[in-house]
Amino acid sequence: MKPLHQIIRKPLITEKSNLMKETDNVVAFEVALNSNKVEIKQAIEHAFDVKVQEVRTLIVAGKVKRSGRSFGRRSNVKKAYVTLAEGTIDFFGV
Repeated sequence: MKPLHQIIRKPLITEKSNLMKETDNVVAFEVALNSNKVEIKQAIEHAFDVKVQEVRTLIVAGKVKRSGRSFGRRSNVKKAYVTLAEGTIDFFGV
């Protein structure tokens, strides 16, 4: 198994993710592009001591950006929406 910090990059704190967390007990994370659902589930359960019911993933294509005459491209990002069976994850400790 890969180390946790290589699988879970950061939590996604947005209006959509906060609404999903409150209504459906779903938490969103940015994860490594080469990680799979089993690794994500194990990493979340180990890091936050919760029971994961389901993991849904998607890859967001990086945007093309322009600076003057040159073009560049942002990296692709993989998101994971994790449905929790038991427990909650509190990122701010409030």
